[in-house]
Amino acid sequence: MKLKICVVIGLIFLVLNQALLLKGNSFIQTQEPIDYAHWLLFLGVLLMLAMNVVFTGNTFTGMASILTSLGVIALIGQATIDFLWWSYGADYEGMNQLVHQIMEQPSIRIPFITIGPALFYLGIALHAGKFIKKHPIWSVIAIIGVISIGVGSFVYDNRTVIFLGHIVLAVGIVALISQKNIPHHKDVSILKS
Repeated sequence: MKLKICVVIGLIFLVLNQALLLKGNSFIQTQEPIDYAHWLLFLGVLLMLAMNVVFTGNTFTGMASILTSLGVIALIGQATIDFLWWSYGADYEGMNQLVHQIMEQPSIRIPFITIGPALFYLGIALHAGKFIKKHPIWSVIAIIGVISIGVGSFVYDNRTVIFLGHIVLAVGIVALISQKNIPHHKDVSILKS
């Protein structure tokens, strides 16, 4: 599987995650037999690590790759917390106690709920920004998607804006990785045939 395909699948998973989250907390809490929404988040961000190689040739070099990688770690932690919340099912009192406990712990809240996930999107914006001169339209579209996600999350607390931001981001990134003069770095395959 080529790394570009991993990125595209990761973006699709993130958009699907946001689409499921639009259905509300009671839907999320009653998903059966697994928490599909947060498995999509978990797998989506893991696949998005491939973007570091697609855009730079190395997973951990450059500020964009470092931020994206730290953000992936944070979002994996956030997905794990979300799995715990889901395990409470309709026990909203127990879930609220867990949320309160997590929010009272800065060592959990800051890296996995507030700052950490933002690093993922900042890293993606920096990756897209590298191509602003050669592909300004697609770079700006990806960056607008990231800004929309941030505004939807931190300013308006609006899931629809976050969902639309993910769609815009996905369009921009997919268009960027499909450009012929984006460095392909040998189109490394995860599994060799």
